[in-house]
Amino acid sequence: MLILVGAVICRERCSKMGLGKAVMMANQVNQKEKILRIKDILERETDEKHPLTAGQLIKKLNGFNITAERKSVYRDLDALEKYGMDILKAEDGHGWYLASREFELPELKLLVDAVSASKFITEKKSRELVKKIEQLGSIHEEKDLHRQVVVQDRAKAENESIYYIIDTIYNCIEDDRRMQFQYFSWNENKEKTLHRDGECYEVSPAFLLWADENYYLVAYSEKDQEIRHYRVDKMLNAKEMDQPRGGKEVRKKLSEASYSKSTFGMYAGETRKITLQCASYLSNVLVDRFGSDIMMHPIAVDGTEEKRVVAHVNVQVSSQFFGWLTGLGKDISLVSPLEVREEYQEYLKAIMENYSDCYKV
Repeated sequence: MLILVGAVICRERCSKMGLGKAVMMANQVNQKEKILRIKDILERETDEKHPLTAGQLIKKLNGFNITAERKSVYRDLDALEKYGMDILKAEDGHGWYLASREFELPELKLLVDAVSASKFITEKKSRELVKKIEQLGSIHEEKDLHRQVVVQDRAKAENESIYYIIDTIYNCIEDDRRMQFQYFSWNENKEKTLHRDGECYEVSPAFLLWADENYYLVAYSEKDQEIRHYRVDKMLNAKEMDQPRGGKEVRKKLSEASYSKSTFGMYAGETRKITLQCASYLSNVLVDRFGSDIMMHPIAVDGTEEKRVVAHVNVQVSSQFFGWLTGLGKDISLVSPLEVREEYQEYLKAIMENYSDCYKV
């Protein structure tokens, strides 16, 4: 009988010891999680106007089933400060707050503005990205970020796969591999129409270029054996190929900065060195377009006090370049070379002929 009672007591003790050990282990896990939770709470819920006391931090920790004492919270705050977090005590001595973050509010506003205004990002993805950006600030800053810029009548892209396409492009560049994709445009019925009857394009990516509010892939076309560019949001079914990239020597000659300056509306044309002459007030327009290293100098106009400017620039001659030039009006002239000047005159003549008769709609 005594042996039986002893066995029962021993089993109960062991059971209690096992339970105690389990509780102890659970508390240890919770304590390891505690400092991470405090870090999250400081980042998301505090700023100079919204400090939290030790008691408030403990209450919030309880919501995660984490028990804490004031002394342990003080130790965690000290450890996080040594880790590099800019934790300050409130001026009145009641509570702590995170004084600075990796992204400050003005920087987050700038990011939200850029995402909201970007034409190549779809409406759905814009909302998703803005929401993620909001998470980088405190909950008290979210309302300021949520009331950011609204771009009226902004035509947003509709190709949701653009992010995967960009990833594929970068992978091809990093792996030195060719890329294939289908390319489309919109027809008069607002339907997608595949180019080349759906045949895949095969290119060797050089770099991505942001121009005219769109992403363009600048690449060596294996079929045409020359540099071409493609709107990324017009691509479908992009894939990395096994073959190494071609056109190495041609791609080597490319410069992202100079390519962007010389190309108008991403319409490719023969690159020519041209001379422009314009009124001095247009100097700012030329520098904005071609960069501060533009070859430009003032000249005097005989018999007048008027000052004009002569600029020598490299451009890809195309209808888009002529359109840009026309938009600047009569105070700018294309001086040379003569053949480009004559081509521009033919461009203007064709436009004028389009208005020789009255069209009835």
